Amino acid sequence: MSSERIDRLEERLAWFERHVTEQDKAMLEMAGQIDRLKAELTRFRLRSESGGTAEENNPAAERPPHY
Repeated sequence: MSSERIDRLEERLAWFERHVTEQDKAMLEMAGQIDRLKAELTRFRLRSESGGTAEENNPAAERPPHY
């Protein structure tokens, strides 16, 4: 195999490795956001069931993250 062909294959491999790494980081961040939203929803449900104040039960100020 020519040196040029090997270089191209190595570059392509490096690109794929970077892409997978970036994708993995994004997936971990999304998983963290899901966990935080689940925890927040659980807190609101518990407050609602325990008869918390109207202000505590109203998540109107809460907004989903912008993408």
